[in-house]
Amino acid sequence: MSRIVYVNGVYVPQEEAKVSVFDRAFLFGDAVYEMTAVLGGRLVDFDGHLARLDLSLKEIGLDPQITHEGLREIHAELIATNKVDEGAVYLQISRGPAERDFAFPEKPEPTIVAFTQTRPVVDTPYAKEGVKVVTIPDIRWKRRDIKSTSMLGQVMGKQAAKLRGAYEGWMVEDGFVTEGTSSSAFILDADGVLRTQPLGAHILHGVTRRAVLRLANEEGLSLAERPFTVEEAYRAREAFLTAASAFVLPIIEIDGHKIGDGAPGPVARAFRQLYIEEARKS
Repeated sequence: MSRIVYVNGVYVPQEEAKVSVFDRAFLFGDAVYEMTAVLGGRLVDFDGHLARLDLSLKEIGLDPQITHEGLREIHAELIATNKVDEGAVYLQISRGPAERDFAFPEKPEPTIVAFTQTRPVVDTPYAKEGVKVVTIPDIRWKRRDIKSTSMLGQVMGKQAAKLRGAYEGWMVEDGFVTEGTSSSAFILDADGVLRTQPLGAHILHGVTRRAVLRLANEEGLSLAERPFTVEEAYRAREAFLTAASAFVLPIIEIDGHKIGDGAPGPVARAFRQLYIEEARKS
């Protein structure tokens, strides 16, 4: 059976899903999105994703003309219809179709699109073996806290990492790691302090990042929302990344430098297990 997707109030086979060529998401990247993991047929931390979606919509001045409950129903219907046990639901809200003009249309009619992806999120080789990361320049715009579909910088960074044989690219600005192209960046530094960038417009406010910081606090781990340099990352006891679609993944190598003993570290493995256990109970 063809995958069923949601487009503006209608559930249709993916082959029949269409939006206007004049949609501002297509013309300008004038849209925001969220990707929520699915585990055991249930959404993971969906309230956190809704809260971040609200922030993005507010910052670009877009009224989605749909409630949280309406969005929740769309997600639940797609999961049930497509029989998703593990995977994710992608949601995108644009300012809708209008004649091409940089200024906002006076009466926008938002386009809402959602679809599922089925893939393993718990039992993956990346979690067991760890992943490699390379550093790349951070060439993005200045409002990275808005989860915009305008992601050419991240796309170019991800492709550069792939060509260098890495799973992810850690973006660097003024010598400091900001975040991954599609993930938040963490290290357990040489002093045993868990570090990540503090919140601000310079990074995306990761939903999984927030959960890991809470877990770290609950576990009594020394914690600092403080930037770290590339050199500090090379010398770290451990490094890992967090993302809604990947949970927590240990990093075993950065720019060819082995991290720790070159195997997934105990802190990263513990946080991954704690996060998964919590997600299964939600």
